[in-house]
Amino acid sequence: MDTGMDMPFKDAENAALFRMLIATAVDGIIVIDAAGNVRLYNQACERLFGYTPEEVLGRNIKMLMPSPYRDEHDGYLSAYHKTANRKIIGIGREVMGQMKDGSTFPMYLSVGEGVFENQRIFVGIIHDTSERHFAAGRLREVQEELVHVSRTNEMGQMTSALAHELNQPLTAIMNYVRAAARTIEGLDDPAAIRARELIDKAAEQTGRAGQIIRRLRDFVEKREAFRAEEDLNQTIREAIALALIGASDSNVKVAVDFDPNISPVIMDRIQIQQVVVNLVRNAVEAMQSVERREILIKTGTDEPGYIYASFADTGPGLPEEVASRLFQPFVTTKEKGMGIGLSICQTIVKAHGGRLWAARDGSDGTTFRFRLPAAAQNL
Repeated sequence: MDTGMDMPFKDAENAALFRMLIATAVDGIIVIDAAGNVRLYNQACERLFGYTPEEVLGRNIKMLMPSPYRDEHDGYLSAYHKTANRKIIGIGREVMGQMKDGSTFPMYLSVGEGVFENQRIFVGIIHDTSERHFAAGRLREVQEELVHVSRTNEMGQMTSALAHELNQPLTAIMNYVRAAARTIEGLDDPAAIRARELIDKAAEQTGRAGQIIRRLRDFVEKREAFRAEEDLNQTIREAIALALIGASDSNVKVAVDFDPNISPVIMDRIQIQQVVVNLVRNAVEAMQSVERREILIKTGTDEPGYIYASFADTGPGLPEEVASRLFQPFVTTKEKGMGIGLSICQTIVKAHGGRLWAARDGSDGTTFRFRLPAAAQNL
């Protein structure tokens, strides 16, 4: 059994036991001499650092350290020999290790001191803390996102109240516009004709503002789930308008290719709109790093008894390491994302008897598709 050891033993039985203990240790074990040269390097260290024992034994321990630890090590050993001033020996602390490929990882290093064959040696126990650091960092991110979710919930309540308050002055504006239209009705001079055109445009925009506010209010207010037979094309159309609010600076072009002959779907309209809003906004955010920013949204029938909707963007695509775990909670490609949006979307679609997935067709970008049972399937 190769333990990566350059240390002689007089007692063969004890030596065999020692080798077995060192070889099977879960944590890395390194022994260095007073000059800092490696005398023992176990199998756990091979996994941690990527070096074989032959590459490490007899060489200075500094090869396993990134800067600034590498630059300080010899000076620290020299000072310890002279003053016996301990900074880590017998104490232990968090440091960084450097792998063979140059990458670094956090580890907890405990160092003990002893004498072997009349020579001073230092024994280091190395515990990889990468997972703990990752978990702690992810926990901080989730806590920050939960605070954000709380603020978003409060904003949702404020939006609902604001929509209610704005609805009254908008209704008044529409009434004034209609009154103005009646006032000049029948007049045929150029000024009156021009005024009527402007009044018609004002009425159109006021009505549009009212629709946006009603959609926002429906989308954010708390309500019980309610399913009814709905037109999926119209549901998606309304959700696109919601998703693109505030996205005018993104220069994203959205094209639709709706099948006008698809069957209705029994669904909770607001929940499905939540799915669409999430998919569209994800696509908008994914394309910020590319020049061509287009989203193509299609509906149709690709399987008997089911209606599908697809959302194809021209972004950079999904990283391989994320694609297989995309719908798991807390998996995200966003720097500040919480990673629960797609998980919630999948839950909603599954609750409707459907399926949501990311499709790869060989083109650039990412295509998300969901499939829902047609109304006839629900009867």
